[in-house]
Order: sequence, then structure tokens, then C-alpha cells
Amino acid sequence: MKGLYFQQSSTNEEITFVFQERENLPVTEDNYVKLQVKACALSQINTKLLAEMKMEKEFFPVGREVAGIVLDVGSKVSFFQPDDEVVGILPLDSEDPGLCEAVRVHEHYLVHKPEKVTWTEAAGTIRDGLRVYTALHYLSHLSPGKSVLIMDGASALGTIAIQLAHHRGAKVISTACSLEDKQFLERFRPPIARVIDVSNGKAHVAESCLEETGGLGVDIVLDAGVRLYSKDDEPAEKLQLLPHKHDIITLLGVGGHWVTTEENLQLDPPDSHCLFLKGAAVAFLNDEVWNLSNVQQGKYLSTYLKRCDGEVINWCF
Repeated sequence: MKGLYFQQSSTNEEITFVFQERENLPVTEDNYVKLQVKACALSQINTKLLAEMKMEKEFFPVGREVAGIVLDVGSKVSFFQPDDEVVGILPLDSEDPGLCEAVRVHEHYLVHKPEKVTWTEAAGTIRDGLRVYTALHYLSHLSPGKSVLIMDGASALGTIAIQLAHHRGAKVISTACSLEDKQFLERFRPPIARVIDVSNGKAHVAESCLEETGGLGVDIVLDAGVRLYSKDDEPAEKLQLLPHKHDIITLLGVGGHWVTTEENLQLDPPDSHCLFLKGAAVAFLNDEVWNLSNVQQGKYLSTYLKRCDGEVINWCF
């Protein structure tokens, strides 16, 4: 049985992908499940994070979001039985690549797949669905009547975020990075309250949001990255599409929540003071938070996935 792995050069500049023969999976025991893979999503491999976690090795398995059929279960498995249709995310330290015929995975990394959701849809949405649920449910406490700014709404993350926000009864504002994205967002039903086209660099996100909310500001911001410095110090590609951190702080309402994907966010004392006066909060959306917690503490993902993934997949489709 073959599986796909990536190999990084000693200079960390070149990555090659190789198929390798794998030994037969060990006997399924304890809380482990043997899964026949029906679909696997390809996500970006975060080599920087692997280095920080000291998890680098010569060959690293490719593909972690998987959907498939349970073939066998260990004696301590309580959530699944053979022939169940499931979907999940393999842990960061998994030895098995998702891109192979079968994998062995702990039951806590899996949830049941809804019947009406295809294999491809399940594997393709599980990661972004979990990220959005984390951002809007756990980090910003989304509730009916709240106003939400979702940056780059036509992206995979943004599209799911808009659906969840509408599902929870929120008012949605979103940005579009091109004319095609703007047209796509304007076709959403229920409609988005305002689509801000930032592709030409002329739109003022903060002014548009304050105008849409009657000067009160938005309750929740889910960004897709921000500019940290002046125009002279930023790369050209970031100048046009991303708002400055000061714009986000300006458009945030009293008691608001800013959920950021910018891992190197820097807030100066005046920025912190402005957030303090507004009683606002800043939260970081870490793609691997459920896996990092598991690597470090040996727990967490099971309860987390069981509580949210079923709902995520159901409302996405």
C-alpha cells in the first residue's frame, strides 16, 4: 500500500513529493479506528510550525483532512463501529498520510459524516468549517443581531463564515478582492448587508463599516491578515487588499471582538489604549490549535470536535 509524503531539502528551500510503500497497518486496538479513505483534502503544509514544534523529519505524510468508512475498531472504541461513514482531521504527528488507501487513527479525531454530504464535500470543508466555528462561536460569541465584518468573503474560509453568521442571525459585511469576488458575494442569499470592493485600493473599509452601522462600529471582525506598518515598509501585494490594523481598531464597536489570523500582530500602546477604552478583545485564530493542544497535553480534540463538527458540516450543505 502506497502513501504520499513530502521531503524537504536541507536548506528548507525545495520540497519534493514522493510515493512510498507502507507497511500493513498494525492490528486495530484500544481507541484506534482503521479507516478506508474515500476522500482527502490537500492543505498547505506548515513547515515553519513543524520546525517550531521540533517535529521535522525526512519524510512527512501528506493529506490530513479525510473522509471514509470505518473498517475495524479497537476494543475501547465507543463512538464508532464498522461501516460507519466518518470525517476528521489527522493529528499533526500522524505517521499515516491521508493520501493512501487506509489509515489508522484515534477515534477522538473523527466524527460521523452526515448522510447527505458527499465524501469530497466532507473532506474539503472540515478544516475551514472548524476554523470558522472556532472564530465565531468560541472566540467571539456570535449571537443574533450582531454585526460581523468578514474580510475576503469569497475565500473558502470567508464563504463558510458568511453562511454561519447568517445561520446565527447576524448582519454580515464583507470585503471583495476582485470584481468577480464582488459579483459572487452579491449573489448570496440571504443577501450580505454591504460588499466593500477593495480591489482598486480606493475603498475605505473603516468608513464603510461605520456608515453601515450608524457610527456604532461592528461587533465582530474576522480578518484575513492586516497591514502592520506604513505603506513604505509593507510589501506591494499587501498594500492594496489588506486593511491597516488602525482601520480595524477604528471600525470595531464597543465590546467588540477582533479575531485575527495575523500571527505576528503588533499593537503599540496607543492601539492597546484605544481597545481598552472600547472594552474590545483581540483573539488569535490558530489553524492548528486543536492539534497543538493534543501534542502538548494529550487531550482536547475529542470533546471539541464532537461539539461542533456535526453542526459545521450540516449547515454548510
